[in-house]
Amino acid sequence: MKVILQTDVKGMGKRGDVVNASDGHARNYLFPRGLAIPADKQNLNILSAKKSSEAHKKELEKQEAIKIKEKLEKVTLVIKTKAGENGKTFGSITSKEISEGIEAEYKEKIDKKKIVIKDQIKTLGEYTVELKLFEGVTGKLKLNIIAE
Repeated sequence: MKVILQTDVKGMGKRGDVVNASDGHARNYLFPRGLAIPADKQNLNILSAKKSSEAHKKELEKQEAIKIKEKLEKVTLVIKTKAGENGKTFGSITSKEISEGIEAEYKEKIDKKKIVIKDQIKTLGEYTVELKLFEGVTGKLKLNIIAE
């Protein structure tokens, strides 16, 4: 019997997969626990509509990420921080500070987890950080760290 899994089932498949299950296993275990539904024509149509909707939503998110990438690659973010005489900052510049700076200056909300800093930023000067905005969409942001 073909069934559509409603949740991940160990040994069978992931949520949304159409799999073959024995009749007894489907009727006595999967259906009563809400783990699967019969793969009839109506349920398959609903499943395909959900998948196409999710694909469309993902495509819109990707387009938005590309717009943000193009916007931020053209600008340089200036961060003011306290520094000693030799140009060393008191503490390093964190991804949280960069995220807050982007939001304050350019009105774009970027999660601090999406900002990749290769080496710690502990001195004044210009740097480039990587922004992982979406699956397959990465951008580069120029930073200029100056003393207050």
